[in-house]
Amino acid sequence: MVTPQSIESSITAGIVCDHCAVSGDGQHFEAVIVSAAFDGLTRIRRHQLVYAALGDRMREEIHALSMKTLTPAEWKA
Repeated sequence: MVTPQSIESSITAGIVCDHCAVSGDGQHFEAVIVSAAFDGLTRIRRHQLVYAALGDRMREEIHALSMKTLTPAEWKA
């Protein structure tokens, strides 16, 4: 079974994060991800970075993932 913690671990293994928090019920998940890697990127490109970090898990294990992807400056504001 997919857990919020396992998703968080996959994200942080692929992206250096200042903050990463994932919650969910086993099928639908929400993530707040703060990373300097998002600086200068569009929202779509930020999400693509997260999808890349999750790899095949996004296609095979995770049914739905809602994301807020922020730079450290956006997080502070």
